[in-house]
Amino acid sequence: MSNGKLHLVSLGCNKNLVDSEVMLGRLRDYEISDDASISDVIIVNTCGFINSAKEESINTILSLHDIRKDNSILVVSGCLSERYREELQKELPEVDIFTGVGDYQQIDRLIAKKRGATFSPEVYLANENSNRVITGSLTHAYIKISEGCNQNCSFCAIPTFKGRLHSRTVQSIVKEVKALVEKGYYEFSFISQDSSSFGRDLGLKDGLIDMIEAVEKIKGVRVARILYLYPSTTSFNLIDTIAKSKVFQTYYDMPIQHIDDEVLKIMKRGFGERKTIELLDRMKTKDNSFIRTSIIVGHPEENSRAFNRLCQFLEEFKFDRVNIFEYSSEESTLAYSMQPISQEVIEKRVAILEEIVRKTTIDSLNKMLGKTVDVILEGESDEHEYLLSARPTLWAKDIDGDILINDTSDLPINFGSIYRVKITDIAGDRLLGTLISTI
Repeated sequence: MSNGKLHLVSLGCNKNLVDSEVMLGRLRDYEISDDASISDVIIVNTCGFINSAKEESINTILSLHDIRKDNSILVVSGCLSERYREELQKELPEVDIFTGVGDYQQIDRLIAKKRGATFSPEVYLANENSNRVITGSLTHAYIKISEGCNQNCSFCAIPTFKGRLHSRTVQSIVKEVKALVEKGYYEFSFISQDSSSFGRDLGLKDGLIDMIEAVEKIKGVRVARILYLYPSTTSFNLIDTIAKSKVFQTYYDMPIQHIDDEVLKIMKRGFGERKTIELLDRMKTKDNSFIRTSIIVGHPEENSRAFNRLCQFLEEFKFDRVNIFEYSSEESTLAYSMQPISQEVIEKRVAILEEIVRKTTIDSLNKMLGKTVDVILEGESDEHEYLLSARPTLWAKDIDGDILINDTSDLPINFGSIYRVKITDIAGDRLLGTLISTI
């Protein structure tokens, strides 16, 4: 019998999504509802990374409060709640329960109390016993391999509320993956704040390589990828191991944040331009490699010379995908006390970079024309009811886009299955393809 209806909003990154799925696992006795206005329990798992994310979290909380029914319970959890626990409790009397990043596994007990605030001193790290409810796919799951971060980037507040690196054991990860394979999942994205540092706190020299080799041995894992490598903890050996794997895609997601030596030094990234480019060039030499990065625009002391160097590099290197972020001034970070760059200048620089990235992304798509690739057929397209949406196994779920299938060759259609596709055309920024065979 259901305890009532539950509405959950998971904001921010996919690391946050894993924690939301842990809460869903603890609240299986509730009926999931898309309608907050009729729900008995409403949970907002917040993001507190940068200003825009904080604003989204607050606005979401208030808008849900406005439509909630009488006697419902409004819960706020996650990074924003952890980071600003005292301020939010004072300023948001609308919220019934506050909890941070340490108590996802006891959310059912917190809700049973109906009011209050609970903040455990330890950050919760999902493991093979979390019994979470995977959302968004019947074939793909995110696997969180560690929490926290040992880096000291000038712009990042995450270590102040997520703590230092805390890795799972390889055995724990293997157990979770095996259990999910038994449920029909075959594609896995391994995530953390700094995945290339995985296991260092446990004394593992090449923890991520150990994990890759262990996951490769699990029967039923067909597609895997690593998200969020950090330059100074990524080795040539790791790059080569990923490239040689028959299961892990030759997919490199390494947020470099900038390329100019002076800015990288100010950012305290640990690596300068030369070593960063050596890593990227190593990735580029691998067959069928896909390279994604993230860039921060307008960090204090990013002068016009440094910005022009960044533009030049992005034009020359031609990443497959680039995320662009405006610098966000965050208290408790080293950069917070530095002289800021005007918002007007930042916005102009973002516009310039967006145009460069638009062109390099189209270049990346054009390189696929005429090729035959493996794809996961995901469903009907948002473009037209007669088009299907497929994602190359090389691309990450939710972030790298899709291919439109306009010719099925009369093959049987099974969403979630892997097919061979011939890329035939490009329309704007979307590739078109024809199904050739099942795999």
